[in-house]
Amino acid sequence: MLRSRLPTARPRASYARSFSRSSTPFSGHNKWSKIKQRKGAEDAKKSILYGKAANDILAAARNGGSPILEENSMLATAVRRAKDAGVPKENIENALLKASKSKNDNGQAVSYEAMMYGSVGIIIECRTNNINRTISNVREILNRHGARQAPVKFMFRQRGYLKIALDPSDIEDLFNAAESTQCAFDFDEWEDDSSSSRGIELACSPDELFKLDDGLRQYIQQNANAEILVREVRWAPLEEQESTDDEKDSVSNLVEALEEDEDVTRVSTSLEYSSLLGNA
Repeated sequence: MLRSRLPTARPRASYARSFSRSSTPFSGHNKWSKIKQRKGAEDAKKSILYGKAANDILAAARNGGSPILEENSMLATAVRRAKDAGVPKENIENALLKASKSKNDNGQAVSYEAMMYGSVGIIIECRTNNINRTISNVREILNRHGARQAPVKFMFRQRGYLKIALDPSDIEDLFNAAESTQCAFDFDEWEDDSSSSRGIELACSPDELFKLDDGLRQYIQQNANAEILVREVRWAPLEEQESTDDEKDSVSNLVEALEEDEDVTRVSTSLEYSSLLGNA
């Protein structure tokens, strides 16, 4: 700052030069800094929202059996929710295009592990017909963002995950339907203020996800207000991890860069701890 350069023994220096007017520009600078910080925080939230919407669309296309909206009610729901959340049309179309390529291209499913800041674990799931191209692209993105390949799966475990929208008054009935499958599961209620949606989410062993899903579908088919939004196997962090805002922003930027690659289908990080999925 310019004021700090003035010798403390010569206070009149500020009068002899234009520094005596520094209060005005400094005030403007502080205001601009706050605006930039606020805008940066808003951009970060949008980035997370857009990335989550793209992941939901890809998962719905993969788990619903088709990348075509008319043939996949789960995908149609994911797209509608993305629109309601204000996700740009271009982002939605790119996610649908990526889903279509993944479905039509019977490539090989591969995953890569990486670490950032010496403690943040990252798992990158891909589907590719050219492993050399994919690993080259992944390494380039990791290097550009200061991350490196390293074994990190010990920081995670796989969990089956279901997210269902329904009226709160029906949650008990759905819970009873889930219990009737005799699957071991954890559950929690969720609420989305932006879309005024509510419902329940369940976590189970990956081996029991199909059985749990099948049992709940029988109930949902009889309830017009209930709908399965997400059904997938996730890499869930085992423990909650502390990090600074700068670290979170950097990891978010890395995830966004990875998800832009056409071979990447999902990115999971150890910063995404969930008490539901991480519950032993």
